[in-house]
Amino acid sequence: MASAPAHADALELLRSHSLTTLVQRELEHRILSGTLAPGDKLNEEDLAGQLNVSRGPVREAFRALESAGLLRMEKNRGVFVRQVSIAEADEIYEVRAGLDELVGRLLAIRIKPPELAELRELLKKMQQAARAKDVDAYYPLNVRFHDRLAELTRNKTLLGAYRRLVNELHLYRKETLARGADSFPISTREHAQIVEALARKDPDRAGKLLYEHAMESRDRLHAALS
Repeated sequence: MASAPAHADALELLRSHSLTTLVQRELEHRILSGTLAPGDKLNEEDLAGQLNVSRGPVREAFRALESAGLLRMEKNRGVFVRQVSIAEADEIYEVRAGLDELVGRLLAIRIKPPELAELRELLKKMQQAARAKDVDAYYPLNVRFHDRLAELTRNKTLLGAYRRLVNELHLYRKETLARGADSFPISTREHAQIVEALARKDPDRAGKLLYEHAMESRDRLHAALS
């Protein structure tokens, strides 16, 4: 008889964790798509009502998204979509460039032919969106391309660190593409060069190209905002 309540507790725990994941993904989508803007205040009760869940999963999702670098929780003030200053963005780009260089070096050695084919297919879609100057189509493809590079290194620690930095930079990365008239041809050319370096299994060149790509993205950000 004692096992029934324990089983019920386990099911409730699983349900709660599943709901937290769903809430987290929905909030992440709203932030990365721009529906929720930097500085916006989030109300736990309102979101619970919108998403038809209790406040617990929303609260847990807030904590997870704070750890992911997307939210900022301030005592006695509330929960806000994180804002990153230009100075902070510069620092993040420098760290990201170092991680990107490591991604290139590792992946040039580890990438497999089917994975290379996948990247080439993704690159074709990016080039199509770039020719149309469709930021809304290009941006998620660009995010997916770089995230996939990090995934394919098969280094979970590297992937986790990379994703946090990318989350913190997402607003500026989209702004750079939207405002910079030359961003599309430059960006697609650089991506194509990265794929070719990986295909040649050249860790030095792949690492160098990815490092320069990140730092040039930082420079384009400053040019676009000025």
